[in-house]
Amino acid sequence: MTTNVAKIRVNSVRKSYVIDGKREKVLASVDLTVDSGEFVSIIGPSGCGKSTLLNIIAGLDQPDSGMVEVSGADGKNRLGQTGYMQQKDLLLPWRSVLDNAILGLEMRGMPRSQARSRALEFTEAFGLSGFENQYPFALSGGMRQRAAFLRTMLLEQDVVLLDEPFGALDALTRVQMQEWLLDLWASMRKTIVLITHDVDEALLLSDRVYVLTARPGRVTMVVDVSLPRPRHYEMVTEPEFGELKARILEPLRDQIRNGQLRAQGGVLEELSSG
Repeated sequence: MTTNVAKIRVNSVRKSYVIDGKREKVLASVDLTVDSGEFVSIIGPSGCGKSTLLNIIAGLDQPDSGMVEVSGADGKNRLGQTGYMQQKDLLLPWRSVLDNAILGLEMRGMPRSQARSRALEFTEAFGLSGFENQYPFALSGGMRQRAAFLRTMLLEQDVVLLDEPFGALDALTRVQMQEWLLDLWASMRKTIVLITHDVDEALLLSDRVYVLTARPGRVTMVVDVSLPRPRHYEMVTEPEFGELKARILEPLRDQIRNGQLRAQGGVLEELSSG
């Protein structure tokens, strides 16, 4: 159950960049709201501005116009108000799993011994028990992602931003990580915003899904996911799941028919206009 208190508000956000001497619009008047404790996904084709939007929410970038508020903070005050896990795990190869996990805490000034004790309280819940002293090269992709998740969650931010954290994993490991994340979210009740290309992933995990158009990205559809919780991967074969999936795919198929996108390897990609 969510508390219906908005943790994230995005109103009429626009963003453009100068690329090769030409100004390119990336986001066009995006609106988005995420309530406290909600799990919300943003789905859309490659290049539509999803990661740019996440960077703006995190305070790493600023919009050209519009308003963004996170936990009551706006403007540059947003920086440091979220946990942010990007596509790559970004583990330091010379640090063990445990020492990678505490990096954020150390940067905040927490003594190393205290940070390690704190991280050890969570290694079992994150599936890392027994691997604390291993180095990244010895870990599977899924284990590396768990270590990166632990590093993000140890910062104890109420809002967590995830930029395609499972995109590089094989299909079986991806399913396992999705189910693990469902259990983790249910126990910790963070407010989570996930970027993904995977419609099944978005529906399985989320309370609500925002669908963006090709660049410049704008919200073309918002879908409330009515599937009961707790959820499990077998739901993807159920009729209600299929109906929701078809609903989300329809505007994306329209863009393919209109020549704005191509479908390649199961991923929707924006066609270059050049």
